Amino acid sequence: MRALGVDLGSRRIGLAICDSRGLLALPLKVLERCGSEADDHAAIAALAAERGVEHVVVGMPISLDGSTGPAAVAIAAEVDRMKDALDVPVHTQDERLSTVAAERSLRSGDLSGRRRREVVDMMAATILLQTWLDSRSNRSSRLLPQA
Repeated sequence: MRALGVDLGSRRIGLAICDSRGLLALPLKVLERCGSEADDHAAIAALAAERGVEHVVVGMPISLDGSTGPAAVAIAAEVDRMKDALDVPVHTQDERLSTVAAERSLRSGDLSGRRRREVVDMMAATILLQTWLDSRSNRSSRLLPQA
């Protein structure tokens, strides 16, 4: 199962992809927003088709208290529009703290501030995709009969 993780930012879109077994999320690339949401979605759709993606997972910026704030409302609306551009299911994944975790990881890796800003969205996409993959794996293992 191939899945694409998408971290939608106002200036950049971070992308991650999983291995063919659907176990490990890997950083893929960062797309600069081009000013046209439809063109951004077309670029994601083309990449998904090129990579044989079966699921797209978009990070949902839920507030720390679990509420849906303005950012989550905006992302949910964009996800609804994105679904029209893609030929595969689009899921959302709570991305609370994924950007913070990505920043911490990159800071500990001794990357410069500029380089860190260039890849933080891609790392956030990797974290949110890995969370989604892990939740699917845990769900599947609970369905298996116990010996």
